[in-house]
Amino acid sequence: MVLPAVRGRLTQGAPLAPLVWFKSGGTAQWLFEPRDADDLADFLRDLDPAVPVMALGLGSNMIVRDGGVPGVVVRLGKAFAQVERLDDTSLRCGGGASGILVSSTARDAGIGGVEFLRSIPGTVGGFVRMNGGAYGREVKDVLVDCDVVLRSGERRTLAVADLGYTYRHSALPTGAVVIAATFRGHAAEPAAIGAEMDRIAAEREASQPLRSKTGGSTFKNPAGHKAWALIDAAGCRGLTRGDAQVSEKHCNFLLNLGSATSAEIEALGEEVRDKVKAQSGVTLEWEIQRVGVAK
Repeated sequence: MVLPAVRGRLTQGAPLAPLVWFKSGGTAQWLFEPRDADDLADFLRDLDPAVPVMALGLGSNMIVRDGGVPGVVVRLGKAFAQVERLDDTSLRCGGGASGILVSSTARDAGIGGVEFLRSIPGTVGGFVRMNGGAYGREVKDVLVDCDVVLRSGERRTLAVADLGYTYRHSALPTGAVVIAATFRGHAAEPAAIGAEMDRIAAEREASQPLRSKTGGSTFKNPAGHKAWALIDAAGCRGLTRGDAQVSEKHCNFLLNLGSATSAEIEALGEEVRDKVKAQSGVTLEWEIQRVGVAK
């Protein structure tokens, strides 16, 4: 495969396991870390349209299958991780900025309403694409618009109404990369914002296995149900397959206890789905993205 020239870094056969929270999975055929938005747009414009493109953030909500990811994986680095205050209630955030950085900057600027982003272990690009949410709030509640580079290399600004948001889903086109977003909150006292962020952090620490190799919430909450409660009722708490385990602390989390393969983690998730379906009649939907090819 002949690829366009770049100013950033292009690596063939790059291991992805170190870049995702589960610490499992294969390699990227090519990993592209663009120097800036123009570098990304030029590359995608000149890249053979048949080559698949996937954006990778912090890898917190993802299973990379053991056979790796064909095509190009785009990872946004420091050039895309800036957060700046626009006015008394708005922030401009790079697609590679973390939820912690966004919420902390908002706190220091006296902008409330985005504290929940403190609890989303990902980047702006990822949670704009997935309509990330927690503690009763979602990205669609605070997003004004986002800048994307389409698979064709075209740059476009999309308003929140253009994104077709539903629960943990958007209508962003395949291969599009979110490079920036504008969030709007409301004026608030930094001390009050900080207290709410601390409350969220403490609640997460108490209820979730944050210090384990995990992928975050595995399944979406079905209408009228909590996924963890259905999993618990089906007797899946602590269930294992190889080194993959259903967390005993929060059973909507899967864990890699050591050297689990992505195949084991995904198979354990499918076993949980089967058991929940048999016990309650509810079909759980994956929230974690599963990408790449099986080995």
